[in-house]
Amino acid sequence: MNEEYEPPKTNPVEGERVPEQRSSAWIYICLVAAIASVLYRVLVLQHLEQTSLLFIGIPLVLSIMLCMSPKPRSSTGSIMKSITLMLLMFGILLFEGFICILMFAPLAYLIGALIGYLADRDTRKRFNNLNCACITVLAFMSFEGISETLSFDREESVIVTKVLDISSDDAIGMLASAPEFRLSSLPTFLKLGFPLPTEVAGEGIALGDKRTIHFSGGEGKPGDLVVKVTDVSDNKIVFSLVKDGSHISHWLTWKTISWEVRPIDGSNGKSEVKVTLDYTRELDPAWYFKPIERYAVRKAGEFFIQSIYAQ
Repeated sequence: MNEEYEPPKTNPVEGERVPEQRSSAWIYICLVAAIASVLYRVLVLQHLEQTSLLFIGIPLVLSIMLCMSPKPRSSTGSIMKSITLMLLMFGILLFEGFICILMFAPLAYLIGALIGYLADRDTRKRFNNLNCACITVLAFMSFEGISETLSFDREESVIVTKVLDISSDDAIGMLASAPEFRLSSLPTFLKLGFPLPTEVAGEGIALGDKRTIHFSGGEGKPGDLVVKVTDVSDNKIVFSLVKDGSHISHWLTWKTISWEVRPIDGSNGKSEVKVTLDYTRELDPAWYFKPIERYAVRKAGEFFIQSIYAQ
């Protein structure tokens, strides 16, 4: 009668995690995130950090490893938490810029959600033929950009036009002066962390005349973009790249920036300016980064027109 009372043992509800399981799951998540960080450093050392191996390959490896974690309640939930942790590690420990993480995050979450869905829909936690086929496709996609034979066309051209309330002769003449950048009027998208043009040195529109645009702020160290006039006609001025020391060169390589100004018939002194920006895309995969870069370049072209022809 004096025996100490022991409450009856109860089994945990099926599917409920005990504290030890939660701890082991988080240890596994941290380990996988650390492996992803090491893989990232390897890609940087091999100069492959601009290819799909980073933007598709690492999220794919991370997601598959997390599907194998000890008794996850939801593979998708574990993957989303781990990708978030990985992005935080890239941002804090590896000092990656905000704009890179902002561009990388949607693609990483998309791949993680797909792998998580494939794992969660299979109640036996085994990858069937359909799942393996999807993973194989993603694996092949991750090799885009590691060589020219595995890359899509990188040459891009964006055209921006605007009607001006000045004559074509005056519009051509204004190209000879250095523009004044008003960062308050910079498009919102370009304020997210891109390097900012702060000042311009150089004038003239004769052959060989140079412009040096200084970029500072945003991601990366300050640097200069240098261009020079390589073609001149009555209504067209072409600036070609000399060198680009700004962080923009990590994402694209400028080739030429062509300015064409034509009078508008019957418009009483109005003219149309057309800016053609030719560049080489440096980021992969193309289906993801091509539209992002084209949008950014278009906004940059609009800003350059506004800076030169402020009315």
